[in-house]
Amino acid sequence: MAQQLRPSKSASKKPKVDWSRREEADNFAHTVKLYRQGKIDHDNFRRFRLQHGAYGTRMTDDYAMVRIKIPAGQIYPYQLEKIAQLSEMYSIGSAHVSTRENIQLHWVVLEDVSEIMHGLADVGLTSREACGNTVRNVMCSPLSGVCIDEEFDATPYAIATAKFLLRNPLNQALPRKFKFNFSCCENHGMTRITDVGLIPQIRELDGKNQRGFKIFLGGGLGNKSFVGHQLEDFTPEEDLLYTSIAVLQIFDRMGNRKNMARNRMRYLVDEMGWDKFQNLVLKQRTIVRATQSVIVRLNINQKPNEIKRPISVSNENGSVSDGYARWLKSTTYKQKQDGYRAVFVTLESGDLTANQLRAIAEITKDFSAEGFARNGFSQDIILRYVHESDLPKFYSRLLEAGLANSGSLTMASPVGCSGTSSCNLALTNSHRLAKEIQRKFLELKLDEDDDLRDATIKISGCPNSCGQHEIATIGFFGGGARVGKDMYPNYSMSLGGRFDDKAMLGVTCLRVPVKCTIPVILKIIELFKKNKQPHDTLSRWVDRIVHGNESSEIKSVGDMKKILSPLVIPPSKDDDPDFYSDYGSDTNYHTITGKGECAA
Repeated sequence: MAQQLRPSKSASKKPKVDWSRREEADNFAHTVKLYRQGKIDHDNFRRFRLQHGAYGTRMTDDYAMVRIKIPAGQIYPYQLEKIAQLSEMYSIGSAHVSTRENIQLHWVVLEDVSEIMHGLADVGLTSREACGNTVRNVMCSPLSGVCIDEEFDATPYAIATAKFLLRNPLNQALPRKFKFNFSCCENHGMTRITDVGLIPQIRELDGKNQRGFKIFLGGGLGNKSFVGHQLEDFTPEEDLLYTSIAVLQIFDRMGNRKNMARNRMRYLVDEMGWDKFQNLVLKQRTIVRATQSVIVRLNINQKPNEIKRPISVSNENGSVSDGYARWLKSTTYKQKQDGYRAVFVTLESGDLTANQLRAIAEITKDFSAEGFARNGFSQDIILRYVHESDLPKFYSRLLEAGLANSGSLTMASPVGCSGTSSCNLALTNSHRLAKEIQRKFLELKLDEDDDLRDATIKISGCPNSCGQHEIATIGFFGGGARVGKDMYPNYSMSLGGRFDDKAMLGVTCLRVPVKCTIPVILKIIELFKKNKQPHDTLSRWVDRIVHGNESSEIKSVGDMKKILSPLVIPPSKDDDPDFYSDYGSDTNYHTITGKGECAA
């Protein structure tokens, strides 16, 4: 087949919004000098550093993690290329995609943070308010605009909200961090486990369709987690900003500023009671609507993305690489736009090298008809508007980049927070455990099992839920345990968490030593296969168990614990020294932690 022309790579799209301010980089460099000279105390510098997106690195003040905000997860090829360059110049040659659609650069020398900020400004990106007691990165489902179940695309509203709130005095000194999450539908977002969750809706009024949202307030994960409450049946789009301002004002005024362990908004809702909080929000919204200037508005760009199909070079012999069918089934989503798919590029715990970032940038230019990528909720990158006829060549390009793993839309792609690889609060290396599970599951080809497809595994290195373990089918959070004087890494396992329209937090089952986690998960799968009903899935079976509705030999979480308990008995250190070390470590396990920086 003759080669056909493709769009010029130099014509890759520019972002609709420049999020940067270059003077912030200069100010950061100046402030670091003052801090090093002892002219700014540690606590004040820490607050300043976090407000500008530089998070503390484990057990040291000399390095930082730079968290790059990607509003709505929308990122362009030349931005990926710049991040690749910055990771090689100032970080460790790799980057990390978080569960909140940010991209993180780890182990950056404190004095180099401002250089990264300058580099980000070159491509319209910022780290401002990616950390600290502010409104964090505004998230939006990566399937918004292409989801077959959505009523309209929420992306323009997410971007407009992010633009309105960035650097806004309204949210520069909140009691604690605050999060917005826009979804496309009930099943592709996490709207019930965040401070403000929004699902687009259309209702008919006077014979016309009116846009609006189903809004949930007061959810969130952490040492104590809550599922959010729906504010009202329908919130018209013109009330979106007024509602957001009202909620932020109430939290700013009434949030607990004295006790960091209880100063997220979900605690305020819980202590006040939902009915009282709901009434307060509705009253405050009326005040906001009446008192805000007419210039206070969301600037929503409703212009649709230009879709211009890039034409790739077809394989001469029409053949496809080995593994293509497996990859296609477990990583792609058929869009509502005929002939196109969204491809979820499978990463290992969100990690990718600088060269892989560049490869994703090139693949985006060549194959995505909208010209940019979207970061997801599960530490992945999604390329949308990939024409189905281009998928075999797309897969070949991923193979060349080492990014063609299957399983991103299955249980075989666990979520794992950064853990002890960089976090001050972590007790276990959840990051590495997620990789170990992923590699084992792909080896066993569990990504091909339809019965396991809708189940999830999520892992946090401590109880603070950065790995979202409480909304997983099988969730783990890290801790330590002892046999005599010898410590070993340990996880508390929960079952039955979910984040859809029946959102619930997982039920604690038992404690599992780190080296027993994979055998325990495989045993749960074995029990499911033995006891499942026709057309059952693992997540449905576990859901029945946690609700006491299962009729097989395992009728409750207690029954599950009894069966699994023999698998988690620790050996002596003499019999199995490796049992007492964490994945990725050859030293004795300990639970030494630093000061957390989730708030400052």
